[in-house]
This record gives sequence, C-alpha cells and structure tokens, in this order.
Amino acid sequence: MKNLSRLFFVMVLLASFSNANAQDKNNPWAFSLGTNAVDVYPVGEDLPQGEWFDEYFNANDHWNVMPFLSRIAISRYLSDGFTFTAAGSLNRISKFGDVLDVNGDELVNNVDDLTYFAVDGTVSYSFKDVFNSNIIDPYLGVGGGYTWVDEIGAGTLNGTLGIKFWLSESVAIDLQSAYKHSFEDYLVKHFQHSAGITFKFGGVDTDGDGIYDNEDACPEEAGLEIFNGCPDSDNDGIQDSKDDCPNTAGLAEFNGCPDSDGDGVVDGDDKCPTVAGLKSLMGCPDADGDGIADGDDKCPNEAGPSANGGCPWPDTDGDGVLDKDDQCPDVAGTVANNGCPEVTQEVQDTLNEYAKTILFDLGKSTIKEESEEVLADIISILNKYPTAKFTVEGHTDSTGSEKLNQNLSESRALSVKEYLVDNGVDAFRLSSKGFGEAKPIATNNTKAGRAQNRRVEINLAN
Repeated sequence: MKNLSRLFFVMVLLASFSNANAQDKNNPWAFSLGTNAVDVYPVGEDLPQGEWFDEYFNANDHWNVMPFLSRIAISRYLSDGFTFTAAGSLNRISKFGDVLDVNGDELVNNVDDLTYFAVDGTVSYSFKDVFNSNIIDPYLGVGGGYTWVDEIGAGTLNGTLGIKFWLSESVAIDLQSAYKHSFEDYLVKHFQHSAGITFKFGGVDTDGDGIYDNEDACPEEAGLEIFNGCPDSDNDGIQDSKDDCPNTAGLAEFNGCPDSDGDGVVDGDDKCPTVAGLKSLMGCPDADGDGIADGDDKCPNEAGPSANGGCPWPDTDGDGVLDKDDQCPDVAGTVANNGCPEVTQEVQDTLNEYAKTILFDLGKSTIKEESEEVLADIISILNKYPTAKFTVEGHTDSTGSEKLNQNLSESRALSVKEYLVDNGVDAFRLSSKGFGEAKPIATNNTKAGRAQNRRVEINLAN
C-alpha cells in the first residue's frame, strides 16, 4: 500500500510540475514511458558488489528488471541544448551482487524481494548539434533524487549518460544509464538503466499551421514551413510579404503578379491583359505597327499617323497631294499649287475669248440677256480653279469723253463681277477694275477696231 502511495505521489508531482510550467510559451515538452533496471554490482565495492564497471552488461545475473511499465518521466527544454527531466521509477530488488553458497562454489542472491522506488530530477545537455544529425541525440546529465528500498530512503547524487534515436520529429527511443551515489551509508550506491519511448509535445502554435510560435515568422497567420510559417495565399511559391499581388497567383520575375497574356507587362499595368501587346503601349497590340494601339486605331490593319486616328491620309483627287495639305481635295491639281489646278495660258485665253463676247446695253453696264450662256461657261471655268483669284477688267473705245469711258468701264467690270458672285463664284476670289480707253487692243479709227476695244477681260490676279 505504501508503494502505491509513493507511485501516486510521483505522478502528482510530475503532473503539478507540468501544470505549473505548461503556460511557459514556446517551450516544448516531452513525456517518456518505459522500463528500468537496477544494478548494485559494478560500483567499486567489496563483495557481494564488484569493481567499477565489472560485468557492467551482465543483465542476467545482476540486473533487477520488472517486466512491465516501471518508469515515467516528463521533460522541459530549457535553452541552448539543456533540458530538465523529472522521473519516477518502481522496481523489485532480488539480485544483490555475488555471494557463495555454504559450499563455497555457487553464486546466489542474498536478498529477499525488496521494493525499490525513486524520484529523480536531472539537467542534461544534448550533443545532437555536434553530430549534426536529426536522428542521433546523445546527452549527459547531472542531478539528484530520493530513493526508497523498502522502508529505507536516502538522497542521491546522479550522473547520467544516454542517447535518443528520433524516429520522427516528435517520437524517440530513449536509452540511458545513471549512476546514483547515496548520501547515506545504509543505501547502497547503484546503477539504474532505463529504456523507453519519448514523445515531444507542448509549445504554442497560435495560427495552427504546425509551426511553433518561437519558430514562426508569422505566428498570427497560418503559413507554410518553407516560408518559416508565413502564408502564400495564392499558392504561387512567393510568400505574401514579398508578393506584390498576394491574392492572385503570379510569377517570381514580377514579384508574384500575373501576366496573363505573356507579353511582359503585368496585368495590373496592362491595358489589354488578355491580348499580348507591346510594353510601349502598356501591353496593347499594334497590328499595323504605326505606334497606335489597335483599340485606339481607326484603321488597325493599315498604318497611319495619330493625327488621323491611325489611318493613312487620303488623296481624294489622286493628284499626289494629301487631302490634309490639298487646298482643292476634290479637284486634281499640282504639288506646286498646293493640290489645286493651275490656270494655264490656254485657260486664260479661253476665259477672255468668252469675256469679250459679253454684251451690254448701249452706253450702260446692264448685261444683255443673251450673254447668260457665255457667262455660265465662264462660271464653269472659274469653279475649276477654286483658289485662283481673278480680276474682271472693263475697257472702252475712245468714243465720248475719257471720264465717261472710265466710269463706264468700271461699272461694266463691276456688273460682270456681281453677276459671277450672284451665281456661285466666291467674292473673295474676284475683284473688278476699269481702264476706260487706256488699253486698246485695236485701232479706234475703224468700226471693227472700236468693237474690239469695247470689251471685258477676266485675267488671273498677280
């Protein structure tokens, strides 16, 4: 009953130790279950004990082992490779060294079945980093405890040598041997060997991503191990803190942003994200290569200037002068005359042949009705040269006074001009002038000559 109460005491002690420290954030714990063996022989004493480490592995003759769970321990990692372990163990002692029987030739045990119970605390140091291994984990430890053998109990100073073999990140096989030196003569020095399974637990994982907070670069956000616990929301292999587009999968070359059409312009800057285009046009295509994006190009398949919406300038009259520069876009002309037809001497002569036939009422500027046909021909000719300017000139013979003739020539020239304007010729292109009898083209001494001098001329203005 006493042994059961002692075991209960150890379990309460371990549980209280765990509860007292479990709130210490980010410190992993380990729990071990196993068996133990007590050996009082190789401790450097006289018979029935033996010399130091003599028959150290003679488990059959010297080791006291219980065939079921007989040791429990809980450990807390401290820092820099150091761990504190509290352990409780139970055993039965029936082998106590070597003695001779009464005949002096047979080794026998000389103790009854004694109850063994121990509580120990150990600070150990792991050499795992020295071996640079994730599996092999040797350690050394020192500590103390209290051991009862039946009704006898005493404190001990302990030294421990052990090794763990980590089967996974959280499970290990733990083998150790501890020397326990008693502070009282009535409790023998002894070795205690143990073997068990260790389970690591504890630590805080606030975001539940499987990475403890002390190793988690983003403890408040669930993340990935490859990014030290930081998230990659769009699963593009770039952690969110370095991803310019954390919610849309993208490419490393664009800091995690996508380029859907593969034109080298990220979607966020691409005005045409679904169609491959040019960087110079913010990712939009230019089929005709005129420097204007197809979406803004009125003629996307025909190169043209931006001033004309991407379309080539037309040359409606086909005279080699583009409409934008052609002062007469609907009438073929010459480059020298800005796309307008030039008035040739032949045209000039034709105009004056017609003009000479314009008839007036005698001594007046009133145009006779029968001249309308020839005036229509003159208008037709003038409209072929929409930018040319002309002067309507009036002339008389020498009959009458010079002043009268001057006034008559001016009024007849003006009358012709007004007729032309009233019938569609731009007034800006026409001027009128009278010369009276000053410029005869024939003699005024004959009737035929005077008839030639009474005339109207339409000449190209200088």
